[in-house]
Amino acid sequence: MDINGDIKNIKAHVLEKLQALYAVQLPIGQISTNELNEKLLEITGLLNREVAVYINRSGKILQVSVGDTATVDLPAFKSRTNVRLSGIRCIHTHPSGDSMLSEPDSSSLRRLRFDVMMALARTKDSGDILGSVAFFTGESKEDGSPELQYFGPVQTDVLHQINLNYLITVINKKLGRELANETVDKAERALLAGIEPAGKNKAWTIGESLDELMRLAETAGAVVIGKFAQRKERPDAALFLGKGKVQEIALTIQDTDADLLIIDDELTPSQQRNLEQILGIKVLDRTALILDIFAQRARSNAGKLQVRLAQLKYNLPRIGGKGLVLSRLGGGIGTRGPGETKLEVDRRRIYAQIHDIETQLTRLSQQRQLHRSQRKETRIPLVALVGYTNAGKSTLLNALTGADVFTEDKLFATLDPTTRLVTLPQKQKILLTDTVGFIQKLPHTLVSAFHATLEEVEEADLLLHVVDCSNEDYELQIEAVIEVLKELNSENKPMMYVFNKADELKTRNVCEKMLRGRDGIFISAQSGENLSGLLEKIEAFFQEQQVKMKLCIPFSEGGLVTKLHGIAQIYDTDYTDKGTVLQVSLPISETAAFEQYKI
Repeated sequence: MDINGDIKNIKAHVLEKLQALYAVQLPIGQISTNELNEKLLEITGLLNREVAVYINRSGKILQVSVGDTATVDLPAFKSRTNVRLSGIRCIHTHPSGDSMLSEPDSSSLRRLRFDVMMALARTKDSGDILGSVAFFTGESKEDGSPELQYFGPVQTDVLHQINLNYLITVINKKLGRELANETVDKAERALLAGIEPAGKNKAWTIGESLDELMRLAETAGAVVIGKFAQRKERPDAALFLGKGKVQEIALTIQDTDADLLIIDDELTPSQQRNLEQILGIKVLDRTALILDIFAQRARSNAGKLQVRLAQLKYNLPRIGGKGLVLSRLGGGIGTRGPGETKLEVDRRRIYAQIHDIETQLTRLSQQRQLHRSQRKETRIPLVALVGYTNAGKSTLLNALTGADVFTEDKLFATLDPTTRLVTLPQKQKILLTDTVGFIQKLPHTLVSAFHATLEEVEEADLLLHVVDCSNEDYELQIEAVIEVLKELNSENKPMMYVFNKADELKTRNVCEKMLRGRDGIFISAQSGENLSGLLEKIEAFFQEQQVKMKLCIPFSEGGLVTKLHGIAQIYDTDYTDKGTVLQVSLPISETAAFEQYKI
């Protein structure tokens, strides 16, 4: 590689030292190293001239130049945009022994938009190496010119501790907002990352899981611009991802101006905080992303309360980390002394809000329990739609009942449950209720927070498990739903599989394979295909659970008539001289007690 600048009369062994600089590799995210500093100053001592190196964000030296302080060759590295930084930093020496940045240094920084401009010098008296840096603040002066921040001279070890990745990310975002006047409504640019435990055969591959995470991010309103997967035995305790992968993500953030990193698992508060400090952008985990979607979708008072409760429980352990910086003193008699830290106040406030919301949800749950008791008295069966998110539950509810529930081809399009009355072909009435969709890696905190919404699943007489049969991962989605039902102690409830979107299947030969002995039916809620067959199948289920009987109950045993009104569906009542004659439909488990009265 060439040495730029005035290299006339430079001895061969010095040229070799200059050439050897190209082999120096710097750590990603660190401005310089002691090794590079020593090499540059050694050459400067031999030449008594300024030496400069230009380094990209991967730590590779792209160019070496030699020249006097005022004439050092500064290559015209082209910035990727006219707004943000060039992606190149300049490190150069000052033979005078003064590392203070000069006006030509500042001018070069502004003109070529370097990430950082750094000057090195060895002091004449002590021989210590000092350095100074300058960089953009991202703000503009009153005259419109970019403002620079200067730091130094200091020991170079201090400069090596600067988190270059974080610094560049923050500056680029400020520069972008300064020119483009970005608004808060602009879609966030997101990167996704996850790990796949090495040596373990998991049902969901990391690729499939990240694909689903991308759909979640898009549902929340983000634009996904990159994905990162890493095979790792277990998550890193400090960063979740490995350090090398974090550095790779940091470079991508600088190249793509990403605003957000989403991790495909739940992070600990310290992992989230550490990643944000290193990368300089907002970091979310899968739980926070789902909560954000729920917050957008909740419409009813109960739904909003449940979302708020889940958010508070999620954020409670994440409000720490600033320690005594948040301490504040009380005022007035009885409050003097060390006082109460703001951290403690914030925690106490969150606990109070959690208690208040839980009280409101308990009250709503009691109201729903009263409604369910009234429904049970009418003997109308309850059928609950369950299934993976975006399987088509709300579309099916609309198709069967004429309801106007919001539907969209996005994950968690509907959140609040909706219940409607349905009349089956032979005039039997049932209540059909829609529930929130399930998803793999659904955090337990969400299941507990939304327990009030999912009570309908626990009370249902029949579960319709809606499956998107057009999805290649339908079996994995079925397993994910069953896992959530286990948390609700509802996995053993009577269940009928409804394979939706059958009109998208390429061949009907796959239907039998999908059933695999399951009690199921293939439909299309969108086109209406085979909905009548589904209603007939539901009705057949309830008829199988009931036995029609004609009974004559003696007047002396009138209490049995009262009991029948509580447990059976009564079609006709007549009074004869032998007693009360009733035509009823009884649950199979109750028939034995009335066999002697059967006509």
